[in-house]
Amino acid sequence: MALPYRPTERHRQVARLFTDRVRGTRSWDAPSPVADWAARDVVRHLVEWFPGFLASGAGIELSRGPSVDEDPVAAWQVHCDAVQAVLDDPETAHRKLVNPHIGSLPLATAIDQFYTTDVFMHTWDLSRATGQDDRLDLDFCALLLAQMEQMEQAIRSSGHYGARVEVPGGADSQTRLLGFIGRDPFWPGR
Repeated sequence: MALPYRPTERHRQVARLFTDRVRGTRSWDAPSPVADWAARDVVRHLVEWFPGFLASGAGIELSRGPSVDEDPVAAWQVHCDAVQAVLDDPETAHRKLVNPHIGSLPLATAIDQFYTTDVFMHTWDLSRATGQDDRLDLDFCALLLAQMEQMEQAIRSSGHYGARVEVPGGADSQTRLLGFIGRDPFWPGR
């Protein structure tokens, strides 16, 4: 499965896979590979951080569904649909997102770089927490890893990623990406 290049279509495909994992979750209290997070917290993270980022940087208020505690499936679906609606809006091509840490970027590019990639990586967390298929697109993993390695110092100092986890030599791009972002690719250990 090769991910599309265009931010609108990439989000649609990445979000579709995450949505499948959300719908396949049977225990929202299952521990996740992210320390101190359960499966519910993976969804909470995506639903809660991005609306503020978008509102402060682009003046866009996303529709809100129920709380993740009340109904994680509906909370995700409302949020996901709202993000896709922003990307599908023809005006998005003319809008910018401005942030003191990243400067000014085309809105679709900012969503793609900061949000869609976050959904992509957290798909593994939710999949692993809930015992679902955790395979990610290896080409996109390789692309993300190459981009992130160039900014490793900034990434590590941001506090958003854990310390690198060493992985076996010759590991595939998914395993290397997970190790880079501080995940144990073999969690909960095999």
